[in-house]
Amino acid sequence: MHRSGAAMAWNVFKFCTALRGLGSIMILLVLGVVGVTYYAVVLTNYGPALYVGGLGSVTALAVLLLFHCLLVMLLWSYFSVVLTDPGSVPPNWRPTIDEERGEADPLNGSEFSGVQSDPSNQRIRYCRKCNQLKPPRCHHCSVCGRCILKMDHHCVWVVNCVGALNYKYFLLFLFYTFLETTLVTLSLLPHFIAFFSEGEIPGTPGTLATTFLAFVLNLAFALSVLGFLIMHISLVAANTTTIEAYEKKTTPKWRYDLGRKKNFEQVFGTDQRYWFIPAYSDEDLRRMPALQGLDYPSKPDFDSQDF
Repeated sequence: MHRSGAAMAWNVFKFCTALRGLGSIMILLVLGVVGVTYYAVVLTNYGPALYVGGLGSVTALAVLLLFHCLLVMLLWSYFSVVLTDPGSVPPNWRPTIDEERGEADPLNGSEFSGVQSDPSNQRIRYCRKCNQLKPPRCHHCSVCGRCILKMDHHCVWVVNCVGALNYKYFLLFLFYTFLETTLVTLSLLPHFIAFFSEGEIPGTPGTLATTFLAFVLNLAFALSVLGFLIMHISLVAANTTTIEAYEKKTTPKWRYDLGRKKNFEQVFGTDQRYWFIPAYSDEDLRRMPALQGLDYPSKPDFDSQDF
C-alpha cells in the first residue's frame, strides 16, 4: 500500500513537472495558430480582395477591420492571463474573523494552536505543502507549487493558474477567442466549400493548404471554446469555481452565491466601461473582495464548511 501510494505521488510529480516544462511551448503554439490564421485571412484571401473593387472590397474591408479588432482584444486578454499573478497568500496571513461562524471578533492565538496538529479542524484550513494557513476559497496548485487565491484551475494554454486576480482576463480570452474563431470560420467557409467544387480554385498549393488548415483549426477551437465559455458563465452566475463546483456537488446551497448581479460584479467589477477589456478601474481594484482574495462576502445564515 505504501509503495502504491509512493508510486502515485511520483507519477503526479512527473505530470506536474511535465506541465511546467511545456511553458513557452504552449505560448508559441498559440501564436503559431494565430500566425496561420492571419496568413490565411489577411495575406491570402481578404487582403488581396481589397483591390478587386465593388462589393467584394467592402466585404473584405469589413472582415479585416473586425478581424484585427478582435485579434487585438484576444491577444491583450491572453497575455494578461499569462503575465498576471493569479493571487498568492500574503506572508504570515491570519484570518481576522471566524469565516465559519461569521463572528466579527478577531481570532485569538489559542485558536491557531491546534491547526497543524489537528488536520480535522475544518474552520481554519492549513496547507501542509506551503506550511501556512489558507484563506477561504484558496487551493494549492501542484504545478505552480503554491496556494492560489480563489483558484479555478491550472490552464496549460496560458501556462498559469486561473485565480482571483486573472479570472476576468481568462473569461475575456475565451470570449474573444470564440468571436475571432467564429468570424474566421464563417469568412473562410466559402473558400473551404470551394475545395470540394469541380471548378478551378485560384491560389498556390501552399496558400490553399493554409486556408484549409486555418478553417479546420478555427472551427475546432470555436466549438470547444463555446463549451468552456458556457460552463464558466454558469460558474460566474453562481459565484463558484471549477474546483468548488466539483467539491460542492452534493451541497444544495452555496454560501457565496449573492445573486447574479453581485456575483458578476465580483469578477468583472462595477464600472461598465471596463467590463469588456482586461483591466480594472482603480475603484474596483481597491474595493473588490474577489481581487483582494481574502475576505469574500457570504450569506450570514449559511452553515457549512468552507471549501
